Amino acid sequence: MQLTTLRLKLRLTTRKDIPDIVANINNLNVSRWLAVVPYPYRKKHAEGWLESQKKHTKEKPRKDYTFGIELKSERKIIEGIDIHHIDKYAGKATIGYWLGEDYWRQGYGSEALGAVLNFAFKRLKLRRLEAEVYVGNPSSKKLLEKFGFRREGMKRKAVKCKADGKIHDAYIYGLLKEEYRKR
Repeated sequence: MQLTTLRLKLRLTTRKDIPDIVANINNLNVSRWLAVVPYPYRKKHAEGWLESQKKHTKEKPRKDYTFGIELKSERKIIEGIDIHHIDKYAGKATIGYWLGEDYWRQGYGSEALGAVLNFAFKRLKLRRLEAEVYVGNPSSKKLLEKFGFRREGMKRKAVKCKADGKIHDAYIYGLLKEEYRKR
């Protein structure tokens, strides 16, 4: 499974991507906003991530699509994005993403998220997507709102970050297919 945009290729990662993955996510400015990513992030963590992706590709029905995001001009992975907890019966799933700090504020997150939203609503035929954002992460909040996600509530002390051990409140965002279509 591969998605493409003007500047990006969203694809399954391989062993050759491990150095790029580690270089971009082994940064506390990135990992402190992610629940399950440790800091420091090592090669063994990336290998585990690749293995979990392989397992997900074999699930029937599939409950997770994880994409490494390759910057075409550099031919390297700069970001990761996934659709997980896919419930086809209920028509919903959760999304998550990260982006290497060197690539912030250049529109790559928007480009990747747009491709994944199209995939989720048009190809997977989902009716609802959810995302969780730590309170204090304005960039992620802004990205979701740009695509029409609405803040639906807050879970208090809901997440313990593996990177720094801190406990965070998390906003819950939701986007319905019909809201996305209106854009």
